[in-house]
Amino acid sequence: MKIEVLVDVKTTLGEGPLWDVQEQRLYWIDSADGRVFRATAQGDEVRAWQVPQKIGSMALRKNGGAIVSLARGIHTLDFETGEVQLITDPEPERLNNRLNDGKVDAQGRFLFGSMDTLEEGPNGALYRLDADMSVHKLEDNIIVSNGPCWSPDGNTFYFSDTWCGDIWAYDYDQRTGDISNKRVFTTLQGEHFKSSDGSTVDEEGCLWNAQVYEGNLVRYRPDGTIDRTIPMPVKNVTSVMFGGPNLDILYVTCMSRPPLARFPTDNVLGGSVFAISGLGVRGLPEHRFAG
Repeated sequence: MKIEVLVDVKTTLGEGPLWDVQEQRLYWIDSADGRVFRATAQGDEVRAWQVPQKIGSMALRKNGGAIVSLARGIHTLDFETGEVQLITDPEPERLNNRLNDGKVDAQGRFLFGSMDTLEEGPNGALYRLDADMSVHKLEDNIIVSNGPCWSPDGNTFYFSDTWCGDIWAYDYDQRTGDISNKRVFTTLQGEHFKSSDGSTVDEEGCLWNAQVYEGNLVRYRPDGTIDRTIPMPVKNVTSVMFGGPNLDILYVTCMSRPPLARFPTDNVLGGSVFAISGLGVRGLPEHRFAG
């Protein structure tokens, strides 16, 4: 196994690595500074787009461009012009919230969550954006929504609240996009912070989770037990995604400055995008939004 710095762009709050099989490009975001980045598998040809608000996540669209969950609502992003347009804001009355992590299911629906910006109160929720741009609330009482992903067969949905100490599993209805039968998939074992961040699932059905402020990546077997733990060169790891031509490189984002003073600071590598090779496993292709 080898851990290397792929791109050193010093993102304040790097998040959401997204490998697109069609373009053979890696996307990621700077949540705090409102930027979307793109690069090759080798970290070359870096391009950036500025968006007008803090950004929680993004998904590419089947017909081009992207949707982005900005602080105040879901927007479209035109990569050619840089234009950003509002689709909908599911929480216009919750001014202390912002939208956060999100991913697309196999049917092209975008599941995304919101978070309390002080990371203290259960004021956030989980939503689903359908291809017709309608929004449906799936879960509430969340402090920080994080880590949405699915099992390889699409029948299990994984999701977490960063500060609850658990990653949950749900039955996922692929016909409707509804969730049910919530249960604990695993309980975090962090020494100082039991804080789950972004997740992805590999082709063997194992879930990889970035455990922010602990500096570890943890691979969980489908039964929720720990398969392996990878200590990273930084503490503030935020998210993971497999990519590269063979989907066997694990891309990892992190932050250069934590959002609140109570969280640990990091070394000079904070804010980099890392590439981990030699893991012996492959990921799954990410889906595009159908709308």
